[in-house]
Amino acid sequence: MAINIVLVEPEIPQNTGNIIRTCVVTGANLHLIRPLGFSMNEKALKRAGMDYVNLADIKIYDSLDEFFEINKNCSFYLATTKANKNHSDIEFKNGDFILFGKESKGLSEELIFNNMDKSFRVPMKNLEYARSLNLSNTVAIVTYEALRQIGYSDLR
Repeated sequence: MAINIVLVEPEIPQNTGNIIRTCVVTGANLHLIRPLGFSMNEKALKRAGMDYVNLADIKIYDSLDEFFEINKNCSFYLATTKANKNHSDIEFKNGDFILFGKESKGLSEELIFNNMDKSFRVPMKNLEYARSLNLSNTVAIVTYEALRQIGYSDLR
């Protein structure tokens, strides 16, 4: 079992490439929810993901509804700047699914509102002009916090 990283409608291939690398070196599974803002064969994705793309465990879903239907009995958490809890306040377990929204808008307000108890944020300064951290940086921070909590299983 492993941590599951879920990118909902990712838009920037370089971010997804970096996230693929993070998933491979940590043993996390990657789930991508369409529409994707790029082709999985795109040069920028392959450049950022390097030779890790072929090593990644990637599942692609046609919609968020399909994702939730297939994974209906699983535990999930939402990363959003709109949450009150910090990422370190969540008690992650092996097998959890951690959802991240698209770069331009994040996750839908309805999804967040209906799951506020499962939502968290990575703390940052309250600056009017700084909406959020880069997606791939946020995924790395949260993935390593989750892995720290479960004892870095299978990592050296």
